[in-house]
Amino acid sequence: MSPEISTRALLHALAEGRAGHSLTLGDLLDQFRARAFGVFLLIAVLPAFVPLPIGAGAISGPLVSLIGLQLMFQLAHPWIPGFLSRRELSREGVEKFRNRTSRLLGWLEKISRPRAEAIIDHPAARTFTGLMLVLLGGLLALPLPATNYPFGLILLAFAIALIERDGRLMLAAWALGLAELVVVGFFSGQIATWVGDLFR
Repeated sequence: MSPEISTRALLHALAEGRAGHSLTLGDLLDQFRARAFGVFLLIAVLPAFVPLPIGAGAISGPLVSLIGLQLMFQLAHPWIPGFLSRRELSREGVEKFRNRTSRLLGWLEKISRPRAEAIIDHPAARTFTGLMLVLLGGLLALPLPATNYPFGLILLAFAIALIERDGRLMLAAWALGLAELVVVGFFSGQIATWVGDLFR
């Protein structure tokens, strides 16, 4: 699998695969080197788009925050716990995600390409991207109603910007992330009450 593979081509390769061939998350990240953070983020966001018996945010949120922390500390390659590194990817889940986001991914790929790469690579920019992912991942982990798709779509923009090395798309992802944080902050009182009632 080439490190220059597009996001849609990546999803297609993961969903189809070879008969009898399994692919672990660790194997996948090793193949993508500099783009591994974007690929890891893309995989982490998958549960937000796939119906699950438990809250998808409880799975995606901590992973997104883990990615953010590693970007803040300027790691060159994602670190993941051994049990996750050895975990086989669910081709069925990837296929559902691919089908649900096909049009959106097609549109994003038409407008995204490697450009303004300093926004992807500069230490200060990586730190800010990491901070945004830590905050958005923390909010995604909360059991808030009807937030999986909005957060998931914003995080999808972050993932594609990292994979395609598109600094302009990253700027748009920053803006969307900040807007989402402002909206959540504005309704924080109501959200705190709702979460408190839920746990009581």
